[in-house]
Amino acid sequence: MDRRSFLKNTALGGSAAAATSLAAPAYAQGKRTLTMVTTWGRGLAGVHDAAQYCADAITAMSDGNLTVDLKAGGELVGAFEVFDAVSAGQADLYHGVDYYFLGQHPALSFFSQVPFGMTFQEFNNWFYHEGGRELADDLYSIFGLKSFPAGNTGPQSGGWFSREINSPDDFQGLKFRMPGQGGQVLGKLGASVQNLPGSEVYQALASGAIDGTEWIGPWADEKAGFQEITKIYYTAGFHEPGPNLNLTANLDVYESLSPSQQAIVSNAAQSANIWSMSQFMANNSSALQRLQSSGVKLMEFPDSVWDAFGAAAAEVVQEPMGDDLYKACYESYNASLKSSAAWGSRSEGAFTAQRNRVVGI
Repeated sequence: MDRRSFLKNTALGGSAAAATSLAAPAYAQGKRTLTMVTTWGRGLAGVHDAAQYCADAITAMSDGNLTVDLKAGGELVGAFEVFDAVSAGQADLYHGVDYYFLGQHPALSFFSQVPFGMTFQEFNNWFYHEGGRELADDLYSIFGLKSFPAGNTGPQSGGWFSREINSPDDFQGLKFRMPGQGGQVLGKLGASVQNLPGSEVYQALASGAIDGTEWIGPWADEKAGFQEITKIYYTAGFHEPGPNLNLTANLDVYESLSPSQQAIVSNAAQSANIWSMSQFMANNSSALQRLQSSGVKLMEFPDSVWDAFGAAAAEVVQEPMGDDLYKACYESYNASLKSSAAWGSRSEGAFTAQRNRVVGI
């Protein structure tokens, strides 16, 4: 049973409710500095920008009563240590993508990305209107956290490879960087999957420690410089059609904020969510043209590879179903996905196909 249900349905909960009606909660007074750690190296295109946007927005919207001190990955704690640091109270906030932390709980995949899962808009439909936010509260409160969507890269590319992928067998023994459930899918196809922070990927690819990598998309990938190492680029991937980045607070810290300050944090995250997605989408097309002009070969996986991705993804997503909270997230997520996709394919999907045909895009 989750913490909120326990309190609601027990005598302790009734006592707590009565107590809150007698005395207003005590909020921390005066100006405060909140320390934000991130999974991103400083300056990583788009993703560090989203974290900085959140920090600056909270500071500006609070008129400086909340100052956010941003520490990039490795400056205070390592990129993969931010979840534990905020949960333990060593930092107040983190900005990152939570498939890095599936060892904490597999349901974190639903609040980062599921293979063949939701797009940016579909995730927002679920989170804000169809039960996702309540399930997030249940999940993150286990670790003493409160989380908000605060960025999105849009559909991510299939990645950079040292050789072409012509069949599923080409993944056998391939050393490839891909985190989360997407990486588990490639593992089922025989790849040796690496989970590296973004700031370490270029060197790993350049040194031959890995044979390929996914990162984000044309703009961020160009900024990272992967085209300097290999010219084989798959432009569509199965693994992250709309990966959600989170701004996550220590729950005690969040609850010590006044209601207006809590609203500032929430609204800063929502603003960053839209701003971040738009930043990637505004920059990707021109970056792709530059990559192609520089000699990068733009590729698409053959249908046999897509089919193999799909079969392996179905296995990966089903494996944690013995966990009740994972199962609840899975059922809610997929019900919302089917609903959104059913309408989207008949409205925006049909329109864009016809628009592109008529105007020659």
